[in-house]
Amino acid sequence: MMNKRGKVYLVGAGLGDVAYLTVEAYKLLAKAEVLIYDALVDGELLSCVSENCLKIDVGKRGGKASTPQEEINQLLVQYCRENYLVIRLKSGDPFIFGRCASEITALKTAGCDFTVIPGISSALAAPLLAGIPLTDPVLSRGFAVVTAHEVDALNWEALSQLDTLVVLMGGRNLQEIVYKLVKYGRSLSTPIAIIRWAGTPEQRIWTGTLETIIGQTVGVSLSPAVMVVGEVVRLRNYLSCGGE
Repeated sequence: MMNKRGKVYLVGAGLGDVAYLTVEAYKLLAKAEVLIYDALVDGELLSCVSENCLKIDVGKRGGKASTPQEEINQLLVQYCRENYLVIRLKSGDPFIFGRCASEITALKTAGCDFTVIPGISSALAAPLLAGIPLTDPVLSRGFAVVTAHEVDALNWEALSQLDTLVVLMGGRNLQEIVYKLVKYGRSLSTPIAIIRWAGTPEQRIWTGTLETIIGQTVGVSLSPAVMVVGEVVRLRNYLSCGGE
């Protein structure tokens, strides 16, 4: 009989709701012996693993204490070497701002077996659930996705020229994002939408313009949120099938 060998699966959890898991991700969670998961993963997903599964919360949340990335890397290697089936559950898709490179490097260096399982990124799903298409034959020939965790690291002169811009992790920097876009040529009348907690019962959507959106959301926590900037936001009036 062959000896069991450990393996790590880097799994995308999608928007957090079980309904948006891929079939492959759902099957793997049922087999998990060790689950290492992020803060934005919905608690309901934890019910997909067995009672005997070891669950380790390593979530990163802005403004609060978080598990150092090096420690997460060590946990993955440790449990893989101990021959466990390990699920590293990440919000959205593992390769969209998911810090996968560091974890994969650690696993490869340690000689650990791993596989990456795609997930539905909020960058794509949140606009869809808000009734906002990211492309349109007339209004948007393409789009870009950025993280605004470090606003000054982005090329706003180039980004402001795009038909459609999707911004992740920008809730706490909305005022600076608006300032940068307007500074580099975007009109104050440019439409913008903010979708908070997309795909969950707490989902809320704000639509306005670069001139009005700050006033519309003053005093409101906008994390986690996806922002969409561009004329396609206006199509929500025709394509949206849900409420706020």
